[in-house]
Amino acid sequence: MKIAVIGVGLIGGSLALCFKGKPGITVTGFAHQPQLIEDMLSRGVVDAATLSLEEAVLDADFIFVSVPVGKIEHYMEELSCLPLKPGCIVSDVGSTKASIAAFAAQLDWKGVYFIGGHPMAGSERAGVAAATALLFENAYYVLTPSEETPEEVYNSLATLLEHTRAQVVRVEPSAHDDIVGAISHLPHIIAVALVNQVRGLNEQNPLYQLLAAGGFRDITRIASSDPVVWRDILLSNRDVLLNLLKEWDEQITGFTRILEDRDGLAIEQAFAGAGAFRSELPERRKGMITQLYDLYMDVPDTPGIIGRIATELGSRGINLSNMQIIESREDVPGILRLSFRNEDMMEKAKAQLESMNYNVSVVK
Repeated sequence: MKIAVIGVGLIGGSLALCFKGKPGITVTGFAHQPQLIEDMLSRGVVDAATLSLEEAVLDADFIFVSVPVGKIEHYMEELSCLPLKPGCIVSDVGSTKASIAAFAAQLDWKGVYFIGGHPMAGSERAGVAAATALLFENAYYVLTPSEETPEEVYNSLATLLEHTRAQVVRVEPSAHDDIVGAISHLPHIIAVALVNQVRGLNEQNPLYQLLAAGGFRDITRIASSDPVVWRDILLSNRDVLLNLLKEWDEQITGFTRILEDRDGLAIEQAFAGAGAFRSELPERRKGMITQLYDLYMDVPDTPGIIGRIATELGSRGINLSNMQIIESREDVPGILRLSFRNEDMMEKAKAQLESMNYNVSVVK
């Protein structure tokens, strides 16, 4: 079986690593720059790599188009014009699906099948250097086949994706965009708008930036997402987001009215309802917005204490990805934040630090 990956970055590279080395499977990567070829080969992400799209997909049984949303349709059109293997299954990894599905329906695939896909996992890092075979483990992997897709074709792709250890979910394309628009795209817009509001206020008073550490920085971290990537995502899901933003305006208008009326009970009810629903959300499950693996701890202000903590964890094979001293502690339960790449490392660190009698907290 041959698998071709078009665009071997974080997502494409992680998919390649999930398939590479499995019995009977070879993985070929395509990139448009020689340096990218060197990177994916030197890191052992693929079995072979090429600058030729036609060569990459020749005799491929599965093709994954793992490029930014704004480039997916371009590559789909190119693929539809190439002599692909009959029965080949083409899938993408874009975070919007309705427009891509509509575009795919207009192409003449000549005995080839297209099934939209969206692995709902990511990382704070980007590029092939961040690729890992564990990226999709315990995440949801959405597939959006058309009504004309034969069941055996869908099952073939779903079976292949078992190598990712993700949970495959079948969703209609427009329903996918409605849901993802609300749980990912709208929060990104809100975070950007909020940070830009504070940025404007900070121009008049620099204390806004100084005191915005801790909780504010955490709840708005998605505002630092790649601007070009999110330009394409939001424009692709434009109609859904326009409706969601109208509903959001209604929510804010309602809160404005509550404050104008000094309605304390309504404030309590709003927070209680939100808290109850949030408590029912799955914990520690990978999703659209990257999960944080952070510990917060109180440490005495003594020379060398932070170095001793880092050394203690390192001596036990526990890798820190970041360490931050927090100056503003509103909504944050400790003065030191320790960040980890995965939950396993975080839990090991928590156990070790608690055994050393440190007060350690995990924010959920």
